[in-house]
Formats: sequence, structure tokens, C-alpha cells
Amino acid sequence: MPHSTILIATIAVSLGLALIFGLIAQRLKLPVLVGYLIAGMIIGPFTPGFVADIELSNQLAEIGVILLMFGVGLHFSLNDLLAVRRIALPGAIAQIVVATAMGTAVAVTWGWSIGAGIVFGLALSVASTVVLLRALEQRGLLKSINGRIAVGWLIVEDLVVVLVLVLLPPFSAGFAGGTEEVSSMQLLISLVITLAKVSVFIAFMLIVGKRLFPWLLWHVASAKSKELFTLCVIAVAVGIAYGAAVLFDVSFALGAFFSGMVMRESSLSHRAAQESLPLRDAFSVLFFVSVGMLFDPNILIEEPLHVLIVVAIIIFGKSLVAFILVLTFRYPLNTALTVSVSLSQIGELSFILASLGLSLGLLPLEGYSLVLAGAFISITLNPLVFRSSEPIQNWIRARSRLARKLERSIDPLAELPTAVASDYVTNHVVIVGYGSVGKRIGEILAQKDIHFVVADHNREVVEQLRKQGIHAVAGDASDPAVLIQAHISRASILIVTACDALRIRQMAETTQILNPQVEVLASTYDVEDAVRLQRENAGTVFLADQELANNISQRVLQKLESQDEDHKN
Repeated sequence: MPHSTILIATIAVSLGLALIFGLIAQRLKLPVLVGYLIAGMIIGPFTPGFVADIELSNQLAEIGVILLMFGVGLHFSLNDLLAVRRIALPGAIAQIVVATAMGTAVAVTWGWSIGAGIVFGLALSVASTVVLLRALEQRGLLKSINGRIAVGWLIVEDLVVVLVLVLLPPFSAGFAGGTEEVSSMQLLISLVITLAKVSVFIAFMLIVGKRLFPWLLWHVASAKSKELFTLCVIAVAVGIAYGAAVLFDVSFALGAFFSGMVMRESSLSHRAAQESLPLRDAFSVLFFVSVGMLFDPNILIEEPLHVLIVVAIIIFGKSLVAFILVLTFRYPLNTALTVSVSLSQIGELSFILASLGLSLGLLPLEGYSLVLAGAFISITLNPLVFRSSEPIQNWIRARSRLARKLERSIDPLAELPTAVASDYVTNHVVIVGYGSVGKRIGEILAQKDIHFVVADHNREVVEQLRKQGIHAVAGDASDPAVLIQAHISRASILIVTACDALRIRQMAETTQILNPQVEVLASTYDVEDAVRLQRENAGTVFLADQELANNISQRVLQKLESQDEDHKN
């Protein structure tokens, strides 16, 4: 042909095979991700037949990461990030350190150098953005406190990777045993420069971008062209991500996340998220196909024991570390399991680290192949691991007194202060979840001088409420002990916001046992959950979209009735 069609062929074959094998995986009751990965493996260089362009596939996959992180930023405000900083920052760093130590120890026993072990361990310690976000979105957990902690955790991991990518080249001479010596001053200068660049980028986005990009979005929307609006959203997401990488040495993912976060200040942010959704989904499929292309199945035959050890570190080792860390910060068992299973995989960040280690002569080719094998297998198993978290949680709570004690061990926020007056917690209202809905309900009750107690997952929220003089307890209210501490046995109403159907049912059952007279009011965004809860008599259920429609309709009818009366008069 007179011109090259490599790009078109790569996209066409990748999406076509992903569709076919995705459908086959779904029919076999397997996660569709498995189909995407197999599609990539078929068109990869390690299997016969058509071989797609790996470099092009990786760049297309990077666009998917950019659009996905941009979408997360649109739903994740700076306040959300700051709300989980006390657990996400130390937790992510501690988990990376421990997981890196595990990977290094294993690599040294295989006869690798310390430098190779550190790079290998770092690659196994950081999770995939795309896999995590898809898992949270599919389960409706992205906006929950558990989802926010997991996303905040991942952002800290991304920042750590940014630092590692800058510091690894000067460190590599010493690790590889080269003659070139790197002074402590040179390393310090590299670290300071990196931190300065990241700080300048974040400051620019929060000071300038927070005003500029929402204005730009509004200005383009005023042109009343859907095409221009979509183009503006994609141009901002990809442009800022690229500019951040070139000018500030910040990863594409982190740049896109902050661009979405500042764009959230616009009233058009919801529309921007909807407009970018189709492209986001398409390019995220290409990401999984690119992972499959890099996977060499021969490693499973040549080094099966090494592969099993790598998978064990990813799925069990670092997940167990995250699980213990979350419990150590006195968060509920449900939060600990959600965060730990979210991180039980590796992906794009690991590829970048492994590729750099390979190019610097630190990581052997076997190590690179093992990282790819670990990514392929852990991504494939992640949906199954997620699905198993609920049975594991029920099993632990039913059989382990220690686990129940760990959730609430000598935690001052897990129970109300003894100074709370008895009449305050009699015929009061218990509010589970103090997000946007719970907060508004609390404000209305406070204005009417109605006593209420809040139960919330987020310890930072509970600490803030107590500073404001509002009585609150920290913990998962599906655990009877939390409702007991909120004095549900003497309450008149239980209001449950932003919870899944299973937890709402558990709270309703506990309430019926402790105080059958309590009226249970629950809100949900899912129609199926609402129908299921009403069928099970779990209280009065309010469907968010339906209530919004009812309120608007009521307002319209009131307005029309008022106009009719004025017309008659």
C-alpha cells in the first residue's frame, strides 16, 4: 500500500479480538479482562501469527490511563484526598517498603544483585491504576470511603514512583557495581529538584489551573457545540498530562488526575465525565490488550516456581501488609479488606519501573519477564479476589474474636464519651454515613434541635465532628458493636446513607433485634438494591434519582397551581 497502516491495523485487530474473547470469557462466567489479556497474548510477539506493534499499543494504552485518571480527578476533590491523607500517606509508603523488602529478599536468594532485588521489589509493590479503578467502579465503591482510601493510596504510590524514576539512574552506578561514584550531595540535589518540580506542578494546578480550566470549559460550552466541548475535555486531559510529563517530570497518570481534579471546580464537570466515558472505556481495553502482548507464556514453563512466588507476593504478601496497616489505623474490617484486595495486582507503574531497571542494567531479563507474568496473572485473578472478599469477611467475623477486637481495640473514637448525657441518647436519631446526604440531614436536625449520633467509616470525619461538638462513633455500622455504641437500643430513627444493600440489610437486622420500634430509613442509588431491600422489609428505602424527580415534579405542580390561582383571581 502507498502509506503505512500500522496504527489502524493495531487498533482494529486489538479491539476486534478483545471483543471476541471478551464475549467468550463472559459466556464462560469469567471476568472480561481475561478475554482482553488473551487477545493481547495472541497478537503478541511470543505467539505465532499476526504481531501487533507493541510500541504503538503501549502508547494507546497510556492514553487510556490518562483518560481514566482524568475521570477519577473529576469525581475526586482535594478535600477527599486530604480526608484520607492520614491513612493513605503512611499506609502506602509502609506497604511499598515492606513489599519491596519481600521482593528484594526473594531476588537475593535467586542469586540476583541487591540493585536488581530493589527494582524487582518496587515493581511488585505498586498497583495498577486501570485495574483498581475498574474494579471500584464496577462495584459502586469509587465514591465510598473505602474507594477514596484506595484511590488516595494509589496516588501516593504514583508519587513514590515519580521519585524512584528520577533517583534510580544516579543510584544505578553504585548498585550495578560500576566505577562511577555518586556523591550524597548529587543524590540530595536530584531529590530536591524532583520534589521542587512536583510541588511547582501541584501549585500551578491548584492556583492557576483551578481558575483557568473551569473557565475554559464554560467558555467552550457557551459555543453550544457538543463536538467542541468533547474536544476541549480530551485536549485538556491529554494536553496537561503530556505537559506535566515533559515540563515537570510527573507521570502521565498523575498529571491527568490533577487536571481532572481542578476541572471538577466547574459546574460542567459531570458533563465532562460523561463525554469522556466512551473513549475512556475503549482505551482502557487497549491497556489490557497491551499487557497481554508483553506476556511471554514460556516463563510459566521455564520458571514455574519463581512465577508462583511472584504471584504470592503480589496477591497475598503485599495485600496482607495493607490489610494489617489499615487495621492498625483502626479502620473497620470491611475497609481493610477492600483496600487490600484493591492492591492485590500490578500493572503500568510496574512495567515502567521494570523497563527502566532493565535499560540501566540492574534488572535481568528474567526479572522483567517475571514482573510481566505477575501482572498478567494478578490482573486476571483480581476480579475473583474481589469477589471473595465478602465471604472472607463473613468467615473472619464469625470465627475470629481477635479480628473483631482488632477493629475496635482500645479505640477512643469507637465509643461515645462517657460525658454524653443519658437524655441526649434517648429517642434520638442515628445517622450512618456523614457524606453529602448525611451532612445535610444532620444540619437540618441540628437546626430543629433534634438530638442525633453519627456513625461513620472515616475516622477523620468522626474526629472533625467531635471537634464541632457533634456526637459520633467511628466504625462499620454493619457491625452490631458500632450501632450499640450509637445507642440504637434507645433511638427512635435509624438513617442509613451511601451503603450497599448487604450492609443496609445487616444494619436493619441488628436494629430489629436490639430495638424493634426503630424506624429504618435508607437511601440508595441502585434500583435493584432498592427493590431487594423493600422486598426484604429492611425499612423505608429512598431511591436517589426517584426522590430528585419527585421533588422537582412537586415544585412544578406547586408553581402551576399558584399560577392557576393567580389567573382565577
